[in-house]
Amino acid sequence: SITPPFPHPPAGINVTYLNFYLHNAPVSAIFIVSYLLIFVICMMGNGVVCFIVLRSKTMRTVTNLFILNLAVSDLLVGIFCMPTTLVDNIITGWPFGSLVCKLSGMVQGISVSASVFTLVAIAVDRFRCIVYPFKQKLTISTSTLIIIIIWVLAISIMCPSGVMLQVTKENRVSILLGEGNGTRPFFWCRENWPSPGMRKIYTTVLFANIYLAPLTLIVIMYARIGIALFKSPIPTFAGRIGKKKHAVKMLLVVALLFILSWLPLWTLMMLSDYASLSERQHRVINIYVYPLAHWLAFCNSSVNPIIYGFFNKNFRRGFQAAFKLQLCAAQRGRRKTYSHQVQGNAVMPASMHLSEEGEGRARGPYAGSGLGQGFGGVRNGKGLSEGCHSSQKEKEKHLIVEDPQKVCRRICALNKAQV
Repeated sequence: SITPPFPHPPAGINVTYLNFYLHNAPVSAIFIVSYLLIFVICMMGNGVVCFIVLRSKTMRTVTNLFILNLAVSDLLVGIFCMPTTLVDNIITGWPFGSLVCKLSGMVQGISVSASVFTLVAIAVDRFRCIVYPFKQKLTISTSTLIIIIIWVLAISIMCPSGVMLQVTKENRVSILLGEGNGTRPFFWCRENWPSPGMRKIYTTVLFANIYLAPLTLIVIMYARIGIALFKSPIPTFAGRIGKKKHAVKMLLVVALLFILSWLPLWTLMMLSDYASLSERQHRVINIYVYPLAHWLAFCNSSVNPIIYGFFNKNFRRGFQAAFKLQLCAAQRGRRKTYSHQVQGNAVMPASMHLSEEGEGRARGPYAGSGLGQGFGGVRNGKGLSEGCHSSQKEKEKHLIVEDPQKVCRRICALNKAQV
């Protein structure tokens, strides 16, 4: 902060003048790139997870519905919290108004609560299935009801925060705009409790109910699950037990990353309410430490789809299928461009047309790179070009008159069916 001789403050009030930008250009650029990276990963990864679970009926299991709920809460964090938090960490004051202040704070709190309650539900479901395998399993309708209860509880526990969140004007602080020595008032978004003691009580209640107690239960249940799984199983069920171990490892990693990602932010919030910090310490924490803690917490919303893709082969195939459909759509677009150059129907053997297309791609930018095989047909191990065309060649080799657009549509429809 700086205290220039201008403009003149009101009589009897000491005014502190702050620069409009909290950081210099290189630091701001690092913040922007870092937040933009996790935002893009969060949107794409969780969007694909939602698409995979909703698109395939075989993926609509109890555990996958809970994973879908996690993805939805992570998307809410990405949409409503990441952009506003980034701007708030770069410039001085709160520029968005009262509605965005309440919405951003509420959505972040609700989504975090929904995430941790969902992790508890997943742990309970796995605990019942593995430790007590003969008890009745959760059904889809029951899990849907549990998800509804999760969101009701999450909204209820964050209602006091939504009521108290307000945009407050600070009369002792002004912001220097840097052009013509202009200034503007300083506003900030915070919970305006009647007394500091009430704020401390609410922060403690939140910490206990949406962090400490739920994650303690998760650790205990996964410990019991680990003991049950790693006992010597009957040889007949060794393969089944191995699959369960793999699934539990994935869910355990999700829970552990959630604990570690949100721990710094919770620690800062407890320190802000309970520790006696100097003004300089508060400034360093607010300007440098809080942005890093928020970024780490938001990373959790981006990393979950990566974990699913690494541990779960069904999600991994779904990610590959989504990427493969994009490539096929791009191929169809190139074929449409080519077909517009042909007037009427093409009088030529369709099999010759297809083979020439395949040879053209083999010499393209992916030739010899292994990308054609790595993202090709999942079931038969063929490359993308071969997977799109080879099963059609025998049927089409006797055709003489063929419309290129019809060929392209039929080929990509076949590719979608294989996915």
